[in-house]
Amino acid sequence: MVTAVEAAIARGVESAVDRNVVAVVDESMVAVVDRAVGPTSGAPAGFLAAVRRLRDLARYLLALVGDLIVLARPGHAVKNLLAVPLALVDAPHWTGATLLRTGWAVLAFSVAASLIYVVNDIADRRLDRTHPVKRHRPIAAGRITVPVAGLFAAGLAGLLATVVTTGPDLPWWPLLGYLGLSVAYSRWWKHLPLLDICVVAAGFVLRVLQGYAASGAAPSGLLLTAVFGGCLVLILGKRRHELTVAGVAHRPALAGYNLLLADHLLGLNAALTSTTFLLYLNTDAPLGAWRPVTLAVVVPLGLLAAFRYLQTVLVRQAGGDPIRALLRDRMIVASAVLIATTLTVAEIGARYPNLLNWMDT
Repeated sequence: MVTAVEAAIARGVESAVDRNVVAVVDESMVAVVDRAVGPTSGAPAGFLAAVRRLRDLARYLLALVGDLIVLARPGHAVKNLLAVPLALVDAPHWTGATLLRTGWAVLAFSVAASLIYVVNDIADRRLDRTHPVKRHRPIAAGRITVPVAGLFAAGLAGLLATVVTTGPDLPWWPLLGYLGLSVAYSRWWKHLPLLDICVVAAGFVLRVLQGYAASGAAPSGLLLTAVFGGCLVLILGKRRHELTVAGVAHRPALAGYNLLLADHLLGLNAALTSTTFLLYLNTDAPLGAWRPVTLAVVVPLGLLAAFRYLQTVLVRQAGGDPIRALLRDRMIVASAVLIATTLTVAEIGARYPNLLNWMDT
């Protein structure tokens, strides 16, 4: 018997997090059906036929729910969980209300991103069929029809409207800008080399700007530039991987790239990201007296993480899924945890100096 995880893989689940979600739903629904039907030995033939139809219907609905989860890609919500709260670094005050507003912004962007994923999969279904991995996605594989996917997208749009209208009173212009940018990308700009990667990276800058809108902080141009450059590094790593394993059939914009250009752009944007983030820490970041020790810790760890990712892309020929590449590398994860811990302690020390006075005793 095929396990729930194996079935999820067969349905084209590309994220380990999404695969776990699908497995939980699968196993829960199967258990519910089995308890509802119960033993059938010795039952009349008509009753057994009805039970079989019920089980077939339940398994169809089970597969449909799993495929809808794949379409929404909940595992990719980690992008919003990392990008939107980044603005808290510059927030004037960390209060419960600020954290609530930021969390609500993360929720809204997660629903919006799922909506865009569904719309993109509908628009790209023919091109996805030419890709060795994307051809297993539910719409491209024919497991979900376009009308059903459209209804699902409409449901997500309604959920997004509910989240925006019932939550805290926030300026939602970055979210609206993201939706408009994503629609334009799906319709036109994804086919234009170089513009395609810049538009995707701009979507992450809008995520951070939504975090600034939620926290009430003044945006830092250096931090936004570092985010833009860092996202370009990840996107270029993905484009480079696609050039080596899938060719240009599934993504026409790849015709405007080659490995030499991708490698040069990777180096350029890695340098831009490192420089602007260093300047941010040295000038705009509210670190106070903790600035020297923060720089001493963050700079080498940040460069190590950047080197490791470039090694993953250029030496190991990986990087097709940037999130997976980052989360599966222990060195990158350890560096990120140490950097986040250092920045958090430095921020707390700068904002609330009396809180860490015990360190002087």
